Amino acid sequence: MSITISPSLLSVDFLELKTELERLNQIDNLWLHLDVMDAHFVPNLTFGEPVLNKIKNISKHKLDAHFMVTNPDMFADSFKDVGLHNFTFHWEAITHHDRLIQKLKSMYPSVGISLNPSTPISAVPKYIWGKVDLVLLMSVNPGYGGQKFIPEIIDKLIELDQIRHTNNFKFQIQVDGGINDQNAGYLIQAGANNLVAGNYIFSEPNKNYASRINKIR
Repeated sequence: MSITISPSLLSVDFLELKTELERLNQIDNLWLHLDVMDAHFVPNLTFGEPVLNKIKNISKHKLDAHFMVTNPDMFADSFKDVGLHNFTFHWEAITHHDRLIQKLKSMYPSVGISLNPSTPISAVPKYIWGKVDLVLLMSVNPGYGGQKFIPEIIDKLIELDQIRHTNNFKFQIQVDGGINDQNAGYLIQAGANNLVAGNYIFSEPNKNYASRINKIR
């Protein structure tokens, strides 16, 4: 199983953004994870379309946007021209999930749903799993980088992987929050094939991001 690593730009040095993106361009099989927050669904506020428009002109990697926002439907329209590969929205943020998934499918190559740590797998109807390309399991409470990994997420991951295999669904399982070389192996064994890591990668003192990416891959 191919493992995609998605460095989270929430942890990057934004004063050196261009240089940091160029460093990542030298590493294969990455997605760039972009946490878009609205200071409402989560207490933090991050970047919008102007920053993403700059990023898409520098990065050679697929842009993976995680929308921690109250109204993802609105963001779907406003971000449609910034070159996103994947658009992930939070299951907890809306009511009409199927309608939004259909809309996003017409606009983006890949569509994902994200579940907070306290949201059970059973909250999502079975038919939805067959309509999405990615499921993001949060292993920290969303809103800030640098939090500690919640180990109970592994049980949810195993449950979701069983659903995927039993029904031959094709979605990727992505895990985000507190990932490092100590827990990545357990997550991969449990079924994850896309790992988001921010602080662990970008805190490498010599900027040798490839070494830390290879450790968690």
